[in-house]
Amino acid sequence: MDHPRCRRTGANGLLAVSCLRSVLACVVAVLSLAPLLPAVAQPAATKVHRIGFLGLTPGEEAVMKPFLERLRELGYVDGANMSFESRSAQGRPERLPQLAAELVHARPDVLVTGAGTLTALAAKAATPSIPIVMIAVGDPVGTGLVASLRRPGGNVTGMSGVVEIGGKQLQLLQELAPGKPAIAVLMNPDTPYTRLALKEIHSAAEATRTRIHVLEARTAEQIPYQFDAAAAAGAGGLIVIADPLMFSQRRQLSELSAKARLPAIYPSRDFAEEGGLISYGPSRRQILRRAAEYVDRILKGTKPADLPVEQPTTFELVINQRAANALGLVIPRSVLLSADEVIQ
Repeated sequence: MDHPRCRRTGANGLLAVSCLRSVLACVVAVLSLAPLLPAVAQPAATKVHRIGFLGLTPGEEAVMKPFLERLRELGYVDGANMSFESRSAQGRPERLPQLAAELVHARPDVLVTGAGTLTALAAKAATPSIPIVMIAVGDPVGTGLVASLRRPGGNVTGMSGVVEIGGKQLQLLQELAPGKPAIAVLMNPDTPYTRLALKEIHSAAEATRTRIHVLEARTAEQIPYQFDAAAAAGAGGLIVIADPLMFSQRRQLSELSAKARLPAIYPSRDFAEEGGLISYGPSRRQILRRAAEYVDRILKGTKPADLPVEQPTTFELVINQRAANALGLVIPRSVLLSADEVIQ
């Protein structure tokens, strides 16, 4: 349709100059109103939460599955709204400071440290500001990681994964191999938690008049020699103290125990699943899932200083029946009935 003022005029039918002026006036009016029109909403960019992970031993990232599963349940998907970057020292503690510095340089929103004290200490030394969630640290107060369990202060919080279980482990081992006056304890002296664990085991041993032989291993290569030392000492059983090195050598430990025909008790179900005789300790799965929940709370604005360090509440007793058969042991009915799982 023609503009009301656009009429043919004159005999030659040409547009009047007034028509052109009217069209230009309409265009100017529309353009002047453009800033007042509602803007078309643009889709908000998805925030990517950056999580760094620092581990000490080879393959430690693989056992983080419950942690990542819980994060997915909470709405974090790697590659979508979450970026998960890991570093592993591959069993070499001296590499931890450098790897921690690399992760800090990537500016993660949260830094998660694998099981053990050394990774958490390296992370704390690398940054005073980035929130750190530690996993399974035996003595976070004594090592200076936090001021107290209830009020950690600073930028570190998380899970205190190892508690006083040495007395219970000694009791279970004596039920499996009764009448043995000597028990060996395998530990890594470089792990700060071992001092607490040894103190408790010694106290429990004194009550039952049991001799304790302490065996030290700082590397995987040293472990076989300690089994020879246990045999030379006449040990009737072995307690393995929780430590990232021992965790990484689960299969070797079960094989050496079978070869030496030495009943051994371990600190988590992962050892029994790898062929170890029996394990008693905190549920690693629960610890990892709770660590994910701490990460979620920090990403939503809670400060690490306001999150109390949590101690384990769920403990598991797992028996490997195949390992017992290979050692010629008959598991007492009382122990079987109290087991959370018996691996056939």
